Amino acid sequence: MEKKSINKSILGDSLRQSFAKLAPGIQVKNPVMLVVYIGAILTTALYVLSFAGIKDENGGYIIAIALILWFTVLFANFAEAIAEGRGRAQADTLRKARKDVKAKKLKSTNNMNDYNEVLSAQLKKGDIVIVWAGEQIPMDGEVIDGAASVDESAITGESAPVIRESGGDRSAVTGGTTLVSDWLVIEVTAEAGESFLDKMISMVEGASRKKTPNEIALQILLVTLTIIFLIVTATLLPFSSFASSQAGAGSAISITNVIALLVCLAPTTIGALLSSIGIAGMSRLNQANVLAMSGRAIEAAGDVDVLLLDKTGTITLGNRQASEFLPVNGVKEQDLADAAQLSSLADETAEGRSIVVLAKEKFGIRGRELSKMNASFIEFTAKTRMSGIDYQGIQIRKGAAEAVKAFVLDNSGEYPEECEQIVRRVAGAGGTPLVVAKNNQVLGVVYLKDIVKNGVKERFEDLRKMGIKTIMITGDNPMTAAAIAAEAGVDDFLAEATPEAKLELIRDYQSKGHLVAMTGDGTNDAPALAQADVAVAMNTGTQAAKEAGNMVDLDSSPTKLIDIVRIGKQLLMTRGALTTFSVANDVAKYFAIIPVLFFGIYPQLTALNFMGLTSSITAILSAIIYNALIIIALIPLALKGVKYRELPAGKLLKQNMLIYGLGGIAAPFIAIKGIDMLLTACGIM
Repeated sequence: MEKKSINKSILGDSLRQSFAKLAPGIQVKNPVMLVVYIGAILTTALYVLSFAGIKDENGGYIIAIALILWFTVLFANFAEAIAEGRGRAQADTLRKARKDVKAKKLKSTNNMNDYNEVLSAQLKKGDIVIVWAGEQIPMDGEVIDGAASVDESAITGESAPVIRESGGDRSAVTGGTTLVSDWLVIEVTAEAGESFLDKMISMVEGASRKKTPNEIALQILLVTLTIIFLIVTATLLPFSSFASSQAGAGSAISITNVIALLVCLAPTTIGALLSSIGIAGMSRLNQANVLAMSGRAIEAAGDVDVLLLDKTGTITLGNRQASEFLPVNGVKEQDLADAAQLSSLADETAEGRSIVVLAKEKFGIRGRELSKMNASFIEFTAKTRMSGIDYQGIQIRKGAAEAVKAFVLDNSGEYPEECEQIVRRVAGAGGTPLVVAKNNQVLGVVYLKDIVKNGVKERFEDLRKMGIKTIMITGDNPMTAAAIAAEAGVDDFLAEATPEAKLELIRDYQSKGHLVAMTGDGTNDAPALAQADVAVAMNTGTQAAKEAGNMVDLDSSPTKLIDIVRIGKQLLMTRGALTTFSVANDVAKYFAIIPVLFFGIYPQLTALNFMGLTSSITAILSAIIYNALIIIALIPLALKGVKYRELPAGKLLKQNMLIYGLGGIAAPFIAIKGIDMLLTACGIM
């Protein structure tokens, strides 16, 4: 019910905007539709003059032409307004999230209870505020102290709270979000009116969208075609007058018919829908919870042919998990699993929990009474690189191979060569080996591996079909990186990646003519993001990353880059398809109408009237009625976009030519003939 009412609201607003856009200052921004606008004014003036006896056609025919031309302009306005309406509706929702709340501005970072209450609009960049649980974050900023759960549903639509904390890559917070727990000390990073939410509201409103270079180039082409047709139709007046006098038959073409003919032959279909296609493309990106800082970035995404993807969280799940227990000779796998699980009971890392789960799944080991064991747990530290448990005289250690080896040898134990071989085999396969020892006896190795996400390999295969090269970026050593890259199915990888290496890789591809896309969230990603053609920064990332990128993913999902490329390509595909249809339309209308106009002068042209149109009056009326209705018919396609297909550009072009090219030629003949028959049946000759 709610969705229905929203649609009605957008529809009503779009209808009002269609009339508001009739202002000359707005019409002049679209040169193609400006021709129709001027034509509507001229035919209206001709109709008024007909009352004074100055007329070149029947008054009823002139007013019919004028009304249809006005409807054509209104339909074009409606197409743009309904696309903009989506953005305005989304912007209204976002404005509700932006409130001028009271903020606790700290006088000193040393005393969190010493603050002044000010309105969020009064905050300036560099101010320090403290926010407690249940309070709204007043302005965009960086967390400089504390850790808390933050409800970002007002911005992202996701109900699950996220963690924000000082340091690292999850320190950025957005004004308008709410603290669920604890407290945060935040340094304001935006001035009033320049917050992330303000930028987002501005971007999602269709009226603020700037035309992209490709869109401008296409509009120049459409204007050129319109000028050509303007010259052609203008010459028809003197030519038809001369021809009729020479032939001694027929009469010159009327000004009304010349105007109608110009509107029919000019590329009005794509001219009317061009703005709505671009606005709808940006709207689809916004619906995917991605904020594009420029329309150019969306179009660049459609032309991207190289994708740089971070391994952790994008290609893999982000945490290494236990996949196998590999015992040395003389040790049962279950005994190794039992010891590994015991040493991991107090390990709260994802790796430690996965060892506990794997032991349960493989051997049903569960239900330990820790209170009766009188156990002492050894926590993992960066210095020892081990963790473990001591209980009832038993000592178990689990950790990096070198660390456990040194521990065993220091305690007069033996480290078997077989364990060394297992460690090398696991490392060579791209995994992480954890050695387990019990009472200074090495039991074997726990194989931890990066788990490649389900379906990732298939998605990379789809991208390959589209001609896009995928490159995995990772800090792993080359051997580990190669193993994961092979399993994931990426085309290439960059191991032991540094900020300088990422930047150099992007520049290298760009120098060869490629368009490169990349995701990032850390300050160390900022140089590469600034260099990439499409740079998607995570909303959870640092301020430096967000400022360097030309898109921000509000969901902070690194895999979103693939969806962004698809949306960009769909935008370009839609524009290309409708341009093909529009040009083919014009060609068809030319051959359908021109012969009928000269029947009276050159009767031989009757042979070209293969459609059997009744007269020049019904032909012209049918053509301009079709010209107006086809705009309305194509609005859903312009807003939704053509069906996305993961095919190379060459194949897509062939399909567009076949479907929209032939369709654009066939549709006018069929529609004009149908309308002509209807007009004839109504007695209009």
